[in-house]
Amino acid sequence: MVVDDHPMWRDGVARDLDEAGYEVVAAVGEGGQAVRVAAAARPDVVVLDLQLPDLSGVEVIRGLLAAHPPVRVLMLSASGEQQDVLDAVKAGATGYLLKSAAREEFLDAVRRTADGDAVFTPGLAGLVLGEYRRLATAAQPADDAPRLTDRETEVLRLVAKGLSYKQIAERLVVSHRTVQNHVQNTLGKLQLHNRVELVRYAIERGLDTDS
Repeated sequence: MVVDDHPMWRDGVARDLDEAGYEVVAAVGEGGQAVRVAAAARPDVVVLDLQLPDLSGVEVIRGLLAAHPPVRVLMLSASGEQQDVLDAVKAGATGYLLKSAAREEFLDAVRRTADGDAVFTPGLAGLVLGEYRRLATAAQPADDAPRLTDRETEVLRLVAKGLSYKQIAERLVVSHRTVQNHVQNTLGKLQLHNRVELVRYAIERGLDTDS
């Protein structure tokens, strides 16, 4: 689903997705409408603009996740401001891409978002990880955290370092699907919803450092 209040941009994004073989279940211009449609259409990925006439992007993200929890949200915005990026990610966005991205970069981001990767315009990933590390300095890990297998912990450590599923698969000499399965199992054990939350969990426990 595509959500953007500029008709020409919205139609262009939907057309690019359609031509790339994706099924666009809806293209809407308001946040409230997006939440209602998502509850019924149940899209796998929502490409969402930050600035909408009725609701903020953060409000829409929260509404989308409440209406259809499995959905993954890829922000596609003209704003690269630090606070905008962090607010979107903290609300539950899976990734954040600037509208200056090339068509192929955008389509690759949609594919990776659908696969569960956290996708960011170059430079923004470091910003997000840095903020999580800052927040982690005051975090106290729970003593009763669920037990992960050695391989799940290994995958989690690589996720926290910002590696994509493909890079993790190559590092561990396993298939992309195997990495996805480990991540999904870990999400279930930890009762987390997406890769962004998983990264924050890992960083709070110092798994992004070489210890």
